[in-house]
Amino acid sequence: MTAPSLRIQFLGTGTSSGVPMIACHCEVCTSTDPKDKRLRSSILIESPTTSIVIDTTPDFRYQMLRIGNDKLDAVLFTHPHKDHIAGLDDIRAYNFFQQREMNIYANAMTEEGLKREFAYAFSDKKYPGVPDLVLNTIDDSPFYIGDIPVQPITVWHYKMPVYGFRIGDFTYITDANRIDEQEKEKIRGSKIMVVNALRKEKHMSHYTLDEAVELVNELQVPEAYFTHISHQLGKHADINTALPPHIRLAYDKQVISI
Repeated sequence: MTAPSLRIQFLGTGTSSGVPMIACHCEVCTSTDPKDKRLRSSILIESPTTSIVIDTTPDFRYQMLRIGNDKLDAVLFTHPHKDHIAGLDDIRAYNFFQQREMNIYANAMTEEGLKREFAYAFSDKKYPGVPDLVLNTIDDSPFYIGDIPVQPITVWHYKMPVYGFRIGDFTYITDANRIDEQEKEKIRGSKIMVVNALRKEKHMSHYTLDEAVELVNELQVPEAYFTHISHQLGKHADINTALPPHIRLAYDKQVISI
């Protein structure tokens, strides 16, 4: 599946609590470096004709306002955890100004979570002004959103199967700590990879910094960015200095192209 040229912007690069974390006074949470301010993890992918967001975080409204986005064609979901779906209600602004429904792409497990959390948007009798959503059920099969090709990749978030996505030569994986060998084959050959790196210490459901570096090197991806970062990892500038030259911490509003 050949992809067009893509512009990818990090809407957020933080873990579920964000950075700074409420009531924390550690050196990261009190840092004055803008790159240490992290909203919840999400990206915007734009081709010449199509714009999609992967996950609608609790910060979704502010994320789109601060980059001045006024066009969105679809939302692609990784999994139904609250920090990845909670902002879905704010899709209704795009419904209003674009005068059309919003296509949502999710697997059956995530659809169930969306219907539970946003029951009013999926009821037979809808209150005026609620999000106007069209569910598109996806599985492991590749598909297109407009001119953007999408290959789902099943990864493990402890015991929960979560989707990562390969889009042309770009791969995005968040909330994972294990990938089966057959799914790694879907990643091999990527030119750019984004993967979660929560902290340095072991975690039951996220890659550590060292584990994320090891994964990138194992898959021989030439350029990688880490996301879903907690305040426990350390300051952006300090960690970047210690990373291999082909790997960097992502930061909010960063733009990459492929």
